[in-house]
Amino acid sequence: MNNLNSIILEGNLTRDPVMDKTPKGTAVCHFTVASNRYYKSEGERQEEVGFFDVEVWSRLAETCNEYLLKGRGVRVVGRLKQDRWSNTDGEPRSRIHIVGEHVEFRARPKVESAADAESSAESVTEAENEAIGEKVAVPAY
Repeated sequence: MNNLNSIILEGNLTRDPVMDKTPKGTAVCHFTVASNRYYKSEGERQEEVGFFDVEVWSRLAETCNEYLLKGRGVRVVGRLKQDRWSNTDGEPRSRIHIVGEHVEFRARPKVESAADAESSAESVTEAENEAIGEKVAVPAY
């Protein structure tokens, strides 16, 4: 029996995604999501920001690489993975990241003027919605 290892993360990309291919040609895309948490401490509103590394594979990687940009909001459903290795001095190192199995793209910010709309691709189009496929959804926030 597998133990439960599941995570849901919402936030915005801190940089454009980076896509690579494995030696066998499988696509893998990496991006970082910043997620804000607000709370009150001694009556004052506080903010805590976490930065989480995400990797996605195959067709989902290709889709994320094509449609995601820095600042775009996402919801990632996936699992945690820990990589372990030894550095050049033989000291053990580890890193925990998220392996995304489902990514939802949040609506891009609305453009205010027609001139801005022509110079900016900041709205979700029907073609983009159709191209995203079944593993990726664009919710209407």
